[in-house]
Amino acid sequence: MSYSVGQVAGFAGVTVRTLHHYDEIGLLVPSERTYAGHRRYGDTDLDRLQQILFYRELGFPLDEVAALLDDPDADPRTHLRRQYDLLSARIEKLQKMAAAVEHALEARTMGIDLTPEERFEVFGDKDPERYAEEAEQRWGGTEAYAESRRRAATYTKEDWKRIQAEVDDWGERYAALVAAGERPVGEAAMDLAEEHRRHIGRYYFEVPYEMHRCFAEMYVSDERFKAFYDAMRPGLAEHLREAILANADRHTAS
Repeated sequence: MSYSVGQVAGFAGVTVRTLHHYDEIGLLVPSERTYAGHRRYGDTDLDRLQQILFYRELGFPLDEVAALLDDPDADPRTHLRRQYDLLSARIEKLQKMAAAVEHALEARTMGIDLTPEERFEVFGDKDPERYAEEAEQRWGGTEAYAESRRRAATYTKEDWKRIQAEVDDWGERYAALVAAGERPVGEAAMDLAEEHRRHIGRYYFEVPYEMHRCFAEMYVSDERFKAFYDAMRPGLAEHLREAILANADRHTAS
């Protein structure tokens, strides 16, 4: 029995793009290909993917995951014990910050007309109202706040699920880019920074490049924003900051 890349993506809850990336870097090379060159994954490939995702969930970078799976002398228990010590020191703090990952400035917390059950379905254990009062105090008099509140009030549960899915997909792609060692001033990183800017504009309010530069600084200076992005991949907040600034420069240069 073998499976297509789309089927495996569905099984594992990852994107097809992620599987393509794992193939390209040699982390998960499918054991079969069709005559047309399409990837086909067997049970052994699925076992390896499960191990990859397990270590990724623990925070291991892709190069260490490869070492664990391919080096016959590597002892996974040693790596796990070391990672456990690191994670234990951060767990309590990260748990407290998890509810803050919703972007107050982007006003996702404003005007969400969902039942408590629907909110949990869409946002998981993150409370989308937790920072609503703070957001209103800081930005309540701005046009961006008013526009974001107006738009958010019209969204249905399905709309929020689609928005969340786009955020998750973008995060996976950006994390893969950082893992691959792409520079923040490279075209790929700047393109994802531009996609980030347009996502806010599509669902919340228009974001001129100068405003996006301000966001970039806030993503590293505000611990809640930094925790949100670094949860996707350690160091991602700083990387995104540089990519946003570079992207703004390339679009506003005279």
